[in-house]
Amino acid sequence: MAAGETQLYAKVSNKLKVRSPSLLLEPLLGMGFPVHTALKALAATGRKTAEEASDWLRCHRNDPSLDDPIPQEYALFLCPTGSLLEQLQEFWRESKRQCTKNRAHEIFPHITLCDFFTCEDHKVECLYEALKRAGDRIRGSFPLVVPLALHSSISYLGFFVSDSPADVIREFATTFAMEVAVLADCTVKPCAKQLHLTLAHKFYPHHQRTLEQLARAIHPGHSCQWTAVLYSRDMRFVHYQTLRALFQYKPQNEDELTLSPGDYIFVDPSQQEETSEGWVIGTSQRTGCRGFLPENYTEQANESDTWVKHRTYTFSLAMDLVSRKDGEASSRRNGEPPPPQTPRDVSSIQALQATIARKSVLVVRHGERVDQIFGKSWLQQCSTPDGKYYRPDLNFPCSLPRRSSGIKDFENDPPLSSCGVFQARMAGEALLDSGIRITSVFTSPALRCVQTAKHILEELKLEKKFKIRVEPGIFEWTKWESGKTTPTLMTLDELQEAGFNVSMDYRPAFPLASLMPAESYDEYVNRCAVSVGWITSIRPWDGNKRLRMEREPDVRSHSNKTSVHVDS
Repeated sequence: MAAGETQLYAKVSNKLKVRSPSLLLEPLLGMGFPVHTALKALAATGRKTAEEASDWLRCHRNDPSLDDPIPQEYALFLCPTGSLLEQLQEFWRESKRQCTKNRAHEIFPHITLCDFFTCEDHKVECLYEALKRAGDRIRGSFPLVVPLALHSSISYLGFFVSDSPADVIREFATTFAMEVAVLADCTVKPCAKQLHLTLAHKFYPHHQRTLEQLARAIHPGHSCQWTAVLYSRDMRFVHYQTLRALFQYKPQNEDELTLSPGDYIFVDPSQQEETSEGWVIGTSQRTGCRGFLPENYTEQANESDTWVKHRTYTFSLAMDLVSRKDGEASSRRNGEPPPPQTPRDVSSIQALQATIARKSVLVVRHGERVDQIFGKSWLQQCSTPDGKYYRPDLNFPCSLPRRSSGIKDFENDPPLSSCGVFQARMAGEALLDSGIRITSVFTSPALRCVQTAKHILEELKLEKKFKIRVEPGIFEWTKWESGKTTPTLMTLDELQEAGFNVSMDYRPAFPLASLMPAESYDEYVNRCAVSVGWITSIRPWDGNKRLRMEREPDVRSHSNKTSVHVDS
């Protein structure tokens, strides 16, 4: 019987090989691409359309590894959908915001069904058939609800699958491995550990309680469609760091990479010793080319951001089979129709618009700072060997505030220059002439911003009426800060001692200790949005305006990402 089954599978495999070229491969061959590179492009793009594969080949025309017979690595995951997925994604966002990034954030919510394995490009269709056969075999016994039990330890937080449902899921993974071995002649190792869905991994011990509280808000008992998803990745860059380009960059030298927003770059941390400061060397996922690039044009990306989704098999509540290519039935998500749109009450919208119209925020950039004029070494130009400040130029401030840690912390938290003070006073004078009424003042904890707020209030004759509220949530993007830690900023006590009328009672939306070094752009925007939402929620507004001091790039991100009216 075993021999008969092997013969039957062999026939199926041959049938697949004959069918595949006519659908996807032949159009690529007709364009003049060689067979091996056409198959490589199809595997790298998830075998969706010939057009995607041809676009990939055009982008990789200068890829030095294009002709190398390097297969993709594949893995099978069981992923939740619907309400449970939304709850898990919310946990991902909040845990990253409140407790910084941990290893679990590198990948989407999932249960691992097998280790990554390699498969030759011409056998990839066999993996799809193996997934379909394995799903068909156990779909009748797949549990209606997958019970998940929360487990927590000093470095791990996640849900474990109960024994009986876990046995069915393991049977599915084992069947998939057997089918792949017969159809594609690949070795697949099903997950041998207890099946689990990781929420957090390798986090700081003092974050455990917060993570547990966030996890308890997840209700895993709700009915959920579970989908088996086949992903692939480039095996050459498994242990590399992944960066995402934020801005366009045109090379100035032959050994530099072209960057477009959204490009992914693979960077080997062990090969960065000889690069210049602020530069890294990496390989572009889009083109396959290797070269230098400015690091501050990028942000840290997640490991799974570059993975390619191939096929899915959805176990619906009715045990119906939904096996399809990714992207099919785009008007239906996971086999379910989208929820109906509920029209909003017109009067409610008008009331909301009227409320927003009364809430105006004046966003002011800080004045000129000394390091912009005198460079990064400005502190060395104005300090004595014993650490005392002196004024070498009239554009240096007359004096510096006292800091408990000494003068060295001003290097990453520079003050305004004399011209910067003049600019701040001129801004205050202009506001006074305009007749604008201010109800409250918020500022970034950066010294230059607190100084700007102070001088504006003095020109408005409001320095004694309003206390300056220091809000760390509107501090600049920490990706721009040098070093691996956020700069040491002046405390409220130090600011008060230096003559700044700061509020000692204000409770910020984002505590200073929560600022993450080298945060991603999304993390930065989320932080700003939360902070601005907090600022606009504080009463009273009285139809007047609030004043916020920060740097120019922060102004753009806030005004683009929030619903607050910004008057510039």
